[in-house]
Amino acid sequence: MTQPSPARAEPLPLVDSHCHLDRLDLTAHHGDLGAALRAAEAAGVGHMLCIGVDLETFPDVLALAEQWPQVFATVGVHPLYRKSRAATLDELIQHAAHPKVVAIGETGLDYFYAGDDPSWQHTRFITHIQAARATGLPLVVHTRDAREDTLALVREHGGAEVRGVLHCFTENLAMAEAAIDMGFMISISGIVTFNNAADLREVVRALPVESLLIETDSPWLAPVPYRGKPNEPRHVAEVARCVADLKGMSVADLAAQTRANFFSLFSKAVPVEAS
Repeated sequence: MTQPSPARAEPLPLVDSHCHLDRLDLTAHHGDLGAALRAAEAAGVGHMLCIGVDLETFPDVLALAEQWPQVFATVGVHPLYRKSRAATLDELIQHAAHPKVVAIGETGLDYFYAGDDPSWQHTRFITHIQAARATGLPLVVHTRDAREDTLALVREHGGAEVRGVLHCFTENLAMAEAAIDMGFMISISGIVTFNNAADLREVVRALPVESLLIETDSPWLAPVPYRGKPNEPRHVAEVARCVADLKGMSVADLAAQTRANFFSLFSKAVPVEAS
């Protein structure tokens, strides 16, 4: 007697809330980004946010979002890209008008690598906050070793009015809770799976799941068991498994909640439903 085929598992509704598709190492996919995106889909990743880091490469980021329905884009200049041309308020507003651009950033403050003279970072961060307020789009914030100044600039310049996310979060619980109080979400990357990330895991345990996103920040920071290898959006599934375990919930429920969080925050993004 022929045995019935096993029921096909319902795919997880995962979202990679922060990745750099234009910078992926595609060696494993023979140089084919489409193959990498199909691998992500097979892992349950239905949507991705491709992050802009400067104006010079923004056209490449936007082109990917235009080509792939499941990909959205942001516009901004990374706080460590000092040699990149600073974006003007008008430029950010203009680029943000595109229907696939759903956030302003990546912006913020990084004192770990560039804390000797932070004034230029402050100026650029303020411009991005102003652009978010002018467009109504949320902020994608990079912050490292700059807790007080990051929160202060958001408060002082009205960033709480538009909300946003502290991406690839590695700071302390107090900062996370202060950001959540201003309507921000906290995005967790593959770092949470690292052996030396016990403090971050404690932060994740303490935070409400309604305020969490998950990400790869690919091509960097591949999670265990891929650490040391090129990262890509499909690996967000490993982040989801780790965070679900920390929160004491199923991976499916964690995926569904973080997906809902994503589309609540990035309300301009239109989800693509699986066929």
